[in-house]
Amino acid sequence: MAIATTTIGATAQGSNGFVRRAFDRMVEAREKQARRYVNGYLLSLDDATLAAHGYDRRELEQEGSTGMVF
Repeated sequence: MAIATTTIGATAQGSNGFVRRAFDRMVEAREKQARRYVNGYLLSLDDATLAAHGYDRRELEQEGSTGMVF
């Protein structure tokens, strides 16, 4: 009679790696989306206000933006 053994740790670790990578990529995508949203708002401000808060319009335009959805 043969007994089959499996390593639970290896299977669980592989699964956690996949879930972790998927979660990290989801968080990264949401951060980019939030950055574009904020840039869209900042670009609606005048140049003097942007300069007062340390932003440069050209840099914000290069990073991209998404218009507000209301």
